[in-house]
Amino acid sequence: MLTRREAICTILATPMLAVPVHADTPLIYAVDGWAIDGFDPVAYFRDHAVIQGSRREAIRWRGAQWCFKSAAYREAFESDPHRYAPRYGGYCALALAHGELTPSDPQVWSIEQGQLFLNASLAARVAWLADPAANIRRADTYWARLVNA
Repeated sequence: MLTRREAICTILATPMLAVPVHADTPLIYAVDGWAIDGFDPVAYFRDHAVIQGSRREAIRWRGAQWCFKSAAYREAFESDPHRYAPRYGGYCALALAHGELTPSDPQVWSIEQGQLFLNASLAARVAWLADPAANIRRADTYWARLVNA
């Protein structure tokens, strides 16, 4: 298990692929138009697992396609998308807590305060989980600036 110091050093040594924030930067991180690489956002909560969604059960929301493993999961998302969609549009939560907008890896996740957070790497998740409440406060501040820009 990494110590907090080791985790921070690992994060600082890991190059971040910062995405410049422009007015046209999408608020949902989507590769080729597919949010969270086609994984089902509801499955993180209900199955506590990363499960590939079906394109047959896909919907468009906030400019991206979202896939679901079943019609029931799609309907759950449609009834309350803010509950299931990853915070910060699926960008790396830790990077955002440091003022950077970077891609995430949907297989590196955690649920904190009833919300889904994605990170760019396992080391980023370790650093995120070292103090999630403080990281959420910082990331919320930066995200509000982006959303309201």
